[in-house]
Amino acid sequence: MPSFDTVCEANLVEVKNAVENTAKEIGTRFDFKGTAAAIELKEKEITLIGDAEFQLSQVEDILRNQLTKRNVDVRFLDKGDVQKMGGDKVKQVIKVRNGIETEVSKKIQRMVKDSKLKVQAAIQGDAVRVTGAKRDDLQAAMALIKKDIADIPLSFNNFRD
Repeated sequence: MPSFDTVCEANLVEVKNAVENTAKEIGTRFDFKGTAAAIELKEKEITLIGDAEFQLSQVEDILRNQLTKRNVDVRFLDKGDVQKMGGDKVKQVIKVRNGIETEVSKKIQRMVKDSKLKVQAAIQGDAVRVTGAKRDDLQAAMALIKKDIADIPLSFNNFRD
């Protein structure tokens, strides 16, 4: 039976490369000389460090440019609040989304069910598997999901015939 998986996965290798290039650019830029501006990647969390919120926004802008150059959707980034560190320093934690949250997967499942297409959607961990008898129905389901859920960078993989 034909099927595909709907997933939300960032290319973590490209994210790591973008963070490293951002750190390199911070080290060479004149306006960051002698400041505490820095960026770190641990697991799926990117930590921005700076002297002020303005500097954090500059570092984040460099990071977004690097991610865009590497074809990583910036909608994967989930910004946290700006926190004060010791002295005048501030930091911000940005989480890299991986996997579809349960409420979004339930919404996808309900949407596929209400569409009157001859396909079924099943939640499997971080992904939603859609199965159907015909390939055309699956492609219509893909188009429906892409159109209705635009705020999350969804991708479709594991297409089986």
